[in-house]
Amino acid sequence: MSVRAIRGAIQVEDDSREAILEGSAELVTAVLKRNDLTSDDVISILFTATPDLTAEFPAYAARLLGLTDVPLMCAVEISVPGAMPRVLRLLAHVETDLARSDLRHVYLRGAAALRRDLPS
Repeated sequence: MSVRAIRGAIQVEDDSREAILEGSAELVTAVLKRNDLTSDDVISILFTATPDLTAEFPAYAARLLGLTDVPLMCAVEISVPGAMPRVLRLLAHVETDLARSDLRHVYLRGAAALRRDLPS
């Protein structure tokens, strides 16, 4: 087993608790599914939100999914002029047998435009 890092992002509709929880849950679920991981494989997850998303902590969605014993942290993305708004990002550290080249980073909804080089 190796420790690997997986990136992901999703753009949500608005700064509401529901949109943040739904988007965060969709993103975490997609990262786990696309990389054939379970919650036992997750070491930690760092979530970031653009400064325009303040209605809820993205990590709370992961707790609701059952990641209750995984260290989670939330932070605010730096405010870069012209950056895509309403984006939640994650950096998940996991234990996996996958080679780095076989990892599937996940960019959903509008955030797919951030990484056009990745397969969907």
